[in-house]
Amino acid sequence: MNAGHDRIGAAFAAVAADGRRAALMPYLMGGFPDPAGSLAIGTACVNAGADLLEVGVPYSDPLADGPVIHDAGAHALAAGATTTAVLDVMAALSELVPVVCMCYANLIYARGVERFAADLAARGVAGLIVPDLPLEEGEAFLAACEAEGVALVPLVAPTTPDERLHLIGARARGFLYTVSVTGTTGERTGMGESISAVLARAHAATDVPVALGFGISTAADAAAAAECGADGVIVGSRLVRAAAEAAAAGGDPAAAVGEAVAGLSAALSR
Repeated sequence: MNAGHDRIGAAFAAVAADGRRAALMPYLMGGFPDPAGSLAIGTACVNAGADLLEVGVPYSDPLADGPVIHDAGAHALAAGATTTAVLDVMAALSELVPVVCMCYANLIYARGVERFAADLAARGVAGLIVPDLPLEEGEAFLAACEAEGVALVPLVAPTTPDERLHLIGARARGFLYTVSVTGTTGERTGMGESISAVLARAHAATDVPVALGFGISTAADAAAAAECGADGVIVGSRLVRAAAEAAAAGGDPAAAVGEAVAGLSAALSR
């Protein structure tokens, strides 16, 4: 049962068939600035050229998130966002493009691993990323996701040793999330010269597409990631910041994010 894996794969295949450089996967914080607002942001991303969406579940101790995404999650929680409400946002967005849920392990344990996977599948969510899940503790998650047809997407970093990289790559479903730098999410200046080597190692370790995230913020960054061999480009903090700034100024967060995504999409078109 590989419904999510197949749907994600079809999205990457469609990008290649269209002759575009790489798939574009915007990240949005579910429930930010509120559930309806995050649905509007996700819809704007799709209308602006997103091929897939990554939707985060707000959590009080997000170890992998930089300050922009951390603040958005804290705002969502303070406004009353719940895991169920965010999953319902994902259900609506899943009717448009493949959606990958990003959720920390404690929230999944609290609901139950099998139930969480079933809840994703019931809402049409294609994949799951658990950023704080070590390889050694992933068997129950992989089994639950496989049973429900949800792709469990693992992360690898530039510092991941070769042997471990191949173990992770062999278990990857949907795509292999490759972190461009060590550290947390956040905007950075330019793509490092080592990105090509990081992506080459990732490709050699898996049979699924390789998507690059962390630190990609501009159209030039997205284009450079594609040129270095990324099959997909994940952009988060830049878009969450655009939403937050628009909200603070009394503007339209969805319109602001849509404009930014359109620029990224254009950069990934040949």
